Formats: sequence, C-alpha cells, structure tokens
Amino acid sequence: MTEPLELKKTLNLPKTDFPMKANLPQNEPKQLEAWYARKIYERILEARKGKPLFVLHDGPPYPTGEIHLGTGLNKILKDLIVKTKSMAGHYAPYVPGWDCHGLPIETQVEKELGEKGKVPPAEFRKLCRKFATRYVEQHKRDFKRLGIFGRWNDPYLTMSFGYEATIAGAFLDFMEKGYVYRGRKPVYWCIYDCTALAEAEVEYEDHSSPSIWVKFGVVGGGKGDAAKIGKDVSAVIWTTTPWTLPHNRALAFHPGSEYVVVETEKGALLLAADRVTALQAESGIKEAKVRGTFKGSDFEGMKFQHPFVPIEVPGILADYVTLDQGSGIVHTAPGHGADDFYSGQKYGLEIYAPLDDKGVYLEGLPEYKGKDVFSANPIVVKLLEDRGALLGNHDYKHSYPHCWRCHNPVIFRATEQWFIKMDQAAQGRQKTLRQEALEEIHQVKWIPAWGEDRMYEMIEKRPDWTVSRQRFWGVPIIVFYCDGCGKRLEDYKALRNVVKWFEKEGADAWYQHSPEELLPPGTKCPCGASKWRKENDILDVWFDSGSSNLAVLTPENGLVERGQDWRPADVYLEGPDQYRGWFHSSLLVATGVRDAAPYRGVVSHGWTLDEHGRPMSKSLGNALYPIEICERWGADLLRLWVASVEYQADMKMSERVMTQLSEAYRKIRNTFRFALGNLSDFAPSRDALTNDQLEEIDRWMLDRTAELVKKCREWYANYEFHRVYHAIHDYCVVDLSAFYFDVLKDRLYTKAAKSKARRSALTAIWKITSALVRLAAPVLVFTAEEIWKFFPKTSVDPESIHIALFPEVSEFQTNMTAAQREEWQRILLVRDEALKALEGARNAKKISSGLEAKVILHASHSLADLLEKHAGILPALLIVSQVQLGGAMEPPILRPITLPGLEISVARASGKKCERCWNYSTHVGENKRYPTVCERCSEALAEIENALAAHN
Repeated sequence: MTEPLELKKTLNLPKTDFPMKANLPQNEPKQLEAWYARKIYERILEARKGKPLFVLHDGPPYPTGEIHLGTGLNKILKDLIVKTKSMAGHYAPYVPGWDCHGLPIETQVEKELGEKGKVPPAEFRKLCRKFATRYVEQHKRDFKRLGIFGRWNDPYLTMSFGYEATIAGAFLDFMEKGYVYRGRKPVYWCIYDCTALAEAEVEYEDHSSPSIWVKFGVVGGGKGDAAKIGKDVSAVIWTTTPWTLPHNRALAFHPGSEYVVVETEKGALLLAADRVTALQAESGIKEAKVRGTFKGSDFEGMKFQHPFVPIEVPGILADYVTLDQGSGIVHTAPGHGADDFYSGQKYGLEIYAPLDDKGVYLEGLPEYKGKDVFSANPIVVKLLEDRGALLGNHDYKHSYPHCWRCHNPVIFRATEQWFIKMDQAAQGRQKTLRQEALEEIHQVKWIPAWGEDRMYEMIEKRPDWTVSRQRFWGVPIIVFYCDGCGKRLEDYKALRNVVKWFEKEGADAWYQHSPEELLPPGTKCPCGASKWRKENDILDVWFDSGSSNLAVLTPENGLVERGQDWRPADVYLEGPDQYRGWFHSSLLVATGVRDAAPYRGVVSHGWTLDEHGRPMSKSLGNALYPIEICERWGADLLRLWVASVEYQADMKMSERVMTQLSEAYRKIRNTFRFALGNLSDFAPSRDALTNDQLEEIDRWMLDRTAELVKKCREWYANYEFHRVYHAIHDYCVVDLSAFYFDVLKDRLYTKAAKSKARRSALTAIWKITSALVRLAAPVLVFTAEEIWKFFPKTSVDPESIHIALFPEVSEFQTNMTAAQREEWQRILLVRDEALKALEGARNAKKISSGLEAKVILHASHSLADLLEKHAGILPALLIVSQVQLGGAMEPPILRPITLPGLEISVARASGKKCERCWNYSTHVGENKRYPTVCERCSEALAEIENALAAHN
C-alpha cells in the first residue's frame, strides 16, 4: 500500500503569474509596443468586416501644446464609444483629426518668429503647416499612450490638400445656391489679431467699463405734446462704450413706453419714467420733479444735438429698447452694433465706423483721432465733462465679449465681410437655411436631452454667418474680381477649376499662382476683360472644421455604407462649448451642402475642474495633465476616472480622487487575480460543465451575471459609462470577493481537483471572469489585455481581448425560475443576519473565527422549509463548520426585524478541527489512514488517491 499523501499538497491553492501589483506606468508602454507591432487596430477592423457600420466622427482639436485633462477626457470618452460598439459587433472605424488652420496656429508661429517680423504670406503658411505638423505628431503620441485605438498613421487634417479642396468646394456650393453675399455690417472684431470673429469665437469674461450718463440737447421736432417740450430739455442716454459716441447717429425710444421730462438741479432731463430713480442714484441728482409725460412714439423725428460733434441726430423708434438698464433712450451707432445697424438701415442712417484694423480712429476730433478705441474712453469722458454733457460716471463690472484666442476685449465694427444668409432659401428650394437646420435638429438624438433646445435656440436666433477672416493661415475665399469693371466672376465651372489646383497643391496654390493660371484658359468677364484679381480674405476656421463631415465621411475613408457617397455620422461627442462651435458649424455646412444634419446623435460632456470646483490651469497651479497621470498612476487609472464620473456634468479631479480610484482598481484587479489563480489548472474543453450540470449556487451566480451583462450592454449602448463602472466594481467587490468567492474557497481548495463539485465552481468562475474581463475591456484596456493573457481560452477565442465580442446574455442563462431567484434572495438575507450574529460572538470572544462556530437557526413556516431544502450548503454559505436547524439555543439570541420568525444563535462547533480544511467535525479521527481529517476530506482524499492510481 502506498504511503498516505502529504495533506498540504492535496489542497488546490491558487497559483498564477498574474501579478498582484499592476505597475501600469512601466508595463503599459510595453503593451502599446506589442499592440502596434501586431497592428491591433487593423486586426479589429478585419474581424468586424461585414458587420453593421458605426461611425463616431472625431471633432478636431487644435494641435497647439500639450494635451490637457479635458482633451484627454474627450478622447477617452470617444474611445469608450468606439470600443463598446466594436465589441457589440459593429464595424467601428475611428479616424482622428486635427483642426490645423486659424488663429491658434498663427499666434504661435508669430511668437516663434519674434523679432524676425513679418514674412510673405506663402512663407508664413509654410511655417504654420510645419508648426501644426509638429504638434499633431506630439498629440498622436499622447493619445496613443491613453490606449486609444484609431487610424493614427493616416488621420484627417484640415490642412491636407484634399480637405482644403473640400472646404473650397463647399463654399462654392453655398455661393452657387445663393446663400453667400458680401456686405458691410457690424461684426465682432479683435483689434489685437486684426480680424473679424464669428459668434462662436467670442467668449464672455469679466471686464470693467466706464458707465456714463450723457445729455443730448433737444433741438426741435417730434409729434404731439412732445413737439412743445422746449430746447431747455436734454435727452439722457447711458452707455458703457464711450468710444462709440463720436459715431452716434440717433437716439432710440421704445414706441410703447412712457417718458417724462423731470426738473433737476442738473437741468430739465428727458428719460423713461421707470428709470428716473436709477438716474438719480447714478448721477447724484437729489430732486426730480415731473414736468410732463409723453409716449415714446412721439419722439420719432425729433432732433437732438450731439454733445461734442457738430451734428444733429434724430429720434427713432425700436422695440429692442428695454427699461431694465440705462435711461430707456438708447445711444445708436449703426457702425458698432447689430441692433443699431438694423435701425440704421430702416431709417437710412450713416453706417459710420472710421476705424482701422487695430481699432484706431481715422477721423474725428484732435483729442481722439489717432488713438485706439479703449485708450479713447477717458478722452471722450473728459470731452463730455468739459462740455457739461456728463451727468454720471462710474466703473461698471460686467460680462463682456473677448477674443477666444488672445482673450482681449473685442469691439463691434462695421466692415466689408462675406456672409452666409440664414434666411435665404437655396435656389429651387422653399425653405431657408435656418428653417432647414431647425428641422434637422429634431431628427437628432441629443445627450443630454437639453442639448436639443440649446441648439435650436442658437440657430433660431443667430445672425447671418460671418465667414470671412482677415488672416493668411486658412482656405482662401474663391472669389475673383474683374480688373476691367470690378464685378465678381460668377462662372462656377471656372471657379471650380481652383478646387482642382487645391487637390494637387493645397490652398497654397492661391498664393503661388496668378488668377490666370488658377482659372481655365481664356476665362473672360461679360465686359470682355480677361484680367482678374484675387480676394484676400480666408474662410472662418469654423467653416473649415464644419466641413469635416464632407471631407471625412466618405467611401475613401470606409465611413459610409456600400453605394453611398456620404452619410451622417452616428455620433459627435464634444464639450459644451461646441454647441456654438463645431456642432453648430457642422450642422449649417451639412444642411447647406447635403440638405441633412451631419450627425444622428450628439453627446456633450462637462468641464474638468479641480477638487474645489475651479477650472484647471497652469497659472493656478492646479492642473493635472494626462501624461503626468500616466506616468504616476497609469492610463488605465485615468480611463477608470473617465468611466466613473457622470461626464455630462462638470467633473472634479485631484490627487485624492486618483488615490481613491487606485484603491477601487486594486480591488477589481485582486478579484481577477483570485479567479485566475483558481483557474490555473482549468482547461475549458476538458473541465467545463454545461450550465444544467452546475450546483445551484453556481447556476444562481451565472444567472446574476446574465443580469449584469444585460444591464451593462444597455448602459454601454446609451453611453452611460458610470453605471457600467459602478456595476462592475460592486459585482467584483461585493458579489464576488465578499460573497461568492469567499463561499467557494472551501470547495475550491479542499475538493478533489477534478471533482464535479470543484469543476462546477471553476466553470462558473471561468464564465463569470470571461464576462467581466470583456465588459471591462473598453475601460481598462491595458489591464483587460493582461488578464486575457492568463485567462484559459477556448480554440475560438481571439489572441487579443479587444478583438473579442461582448458576452451574450444567453451564455449565462441557466433556466432558473423566478421562484428560485426569490429563494436565493431570502437565503442571502438569512446569511446577512447570521454574519451579524457571528460578529457578535467574535466580539464576545466566544469564537475567534467562523470555522469555530455552529450556527443554530429557528425559523417558522416557509422560511423553515427553505432552510431545510438548502441545509447542505448553509455551512459553506455562512463559512462556519456546522449549521443546526432547531434544537437548544445559546444566548444571546438574534431576532432580526427583516425576517420575522427567524431566531439565530451562535455556539462553538462540535468535534475536533480538521487538519486539512480546518472545519470542526465529530468525525475527525474515524479515518485510520488519515486520522486528523474530517469526513469531507476523507472523501476528497479517496478521490485523489483513486485518480493517482488510475493515472499510474
């Protein structure tokens, strides 16, 4: 007879080379190298060929400087969507892009030029292209480091020749359809960057302006009683832009408001009745006695004397005059405001704005001529004071438009610009561009839902789109003027010849070739002349990026279905500023050119803030950069943060947050490590059981896993990543580590390795781990791949987890009935209460561990039947040596409120401690060959010995 086995060696203790410590900062770069060496992105697409197409269209960031946390969050969210769609069985290519034109690049290049000063436009454009290319490469490295898969070797760039040709072609489409016009009207103007700005390029920041109350003397005119008010009266206006007063050309009254003349120590003053108190407070007027009351409509046509310019200005009527600020009479300078401009057009006023591109007065009184507008503010105030026209002057802090790039205050300035008409229907169509865009908004799914109203309101109220810029680094406006008669060339076939040049040489061709070279030979004006000059302006960069759907969603990029030449993207995802930016311009361009929205869904995320709720910035010293996070904690931890937050709101990030996430990550990792350790001797093809062969608790856990899979797939489909994260985390930590794995340890470690009971447990662990690692893969891209390397795979499993598909609910269904699920929920409640009783016994020093305990349960009615039915598994569930149903109870007795009729008592276990499993049993000593083991271990040892004998 053989010698007895060494007991310790008969236990099935976990064994795995999957490390407890992740060392993500060191190991992730190695995994990246391996992925790109094996062309992971291309292999994923190859595996999904023929599957339904899903396209997330990347909003192009500016390639300027290091990526910040907001950019990292944005790209990771996009990657989560693409990876989840791919694992859900879609062909989901991802083509990243960069917005390479415009002021951000020009500004940086000008800084680098420094004292070298100006260079010719063609040379300047080369420097801009070189700068953009440099930072595109840096961004690529940084984004790839975050575990983002995509077509990095061939991204889309707005400065690529084909893209520039697409932009030029789109503008010609707008022009040919009749949307485009050139006109003189006030636009936002940056006097520092010397260019017009679109609404999307203006940001509101706090600013201090002079708040002044000014008198305009009555000259005469008006209607009804107003015509008799006398020349001793002065109308009062209020403004925060004194520099615009030299260009005042009217005073606007609301036709339906009530106006009064009040006698004051500063003269007889005309203003809205409801604004007298405000005037007194602001100008120190003590007494104001009403002399007469008038209707606003009576002041139309009345003449007023400008306080320091030798002109008389008329009274006009306007519905935009309000009584919530100022005097109720609005100073009107048609060259410096949208409302003013439209009033000027209505009344035939001079559109007067004699400023140069730097905001310097070209005309006017000697005091301010040659000065810039902001320097002129105190000069104008002094002029008013010297002429006795200034009633009040205070500093006024308010939200004021600033340039998005240089962050300096902007002005409204009437200049000649190119515009796209919002209220124009394309030739042959009934509805205007605005109407068509508004209709398209309702066809889109907006997440959050309020995005729909926000976009609708913006499109509904926006003015015509200013699409021209007075810069160099961009796509030139394809317009030629006849040298003979000055008229614009309207031969669109000839103009589209320029697009072909752009396809070959890019938009640089505009600066390197004459008009005669760019146009087809012999292109003539109707006047007979054949010499042309080129337009100098370039297109708004928002038109560039807004054209991305036309340039990128194409057959050449594999982003359309067979037979299509264009299709809307399934989703756009960007920050909240893009409702007025890329979401906005893309909608207008696609609607104008393709008669459809460029997206079927739009998702927006919030801002990244520090732990105190402040925006992150270098100057505040509170910024955490993605690459810094990768170097300290790893990209998977950053991705875990992105998945854990409710990204539709603003999100806080700090070292404390990363520390908490590190602990959550550690728990998830340890759950996988336990599973892999126990699966070390498990071969699915040899050892796996079918679901109906499993023990009931294992089937129940698979049933719960099926529910987890169902929910997580639904949440992924709806982009609710935080729900997925919390569900996976809680399942790992609570359901598995704190319950199921704990309960299984005795069966896993002490049963014979190939026993059906252990194989049942391992089959369940294998299936659950397979589900969890696949569900976690889009978030924990590096860790999931690492787990996959150690996971026992089948012959059909792919080499990389990222080529795998999400688990199907059907893989885990065990045909458990609703009644059986209810039974297990009740058993869990009993377990929770029994654990409280055991904790009490431990605290009372009655026992030192659960295995020293016997739990005595008294129950009534259906609960007693349920406990009797599952009596065999109760000791394993409670992790005690014995569970006794009925019989004598030792105090204290626990009577839980949650389970009426249940009584729980804890006593010391009967018998001796088994040397092998550490359970207590009255049968220890009965086995002569193994006298120190219990009856359960005797059975296991016999099975082990029989297997060894059969093997030998």
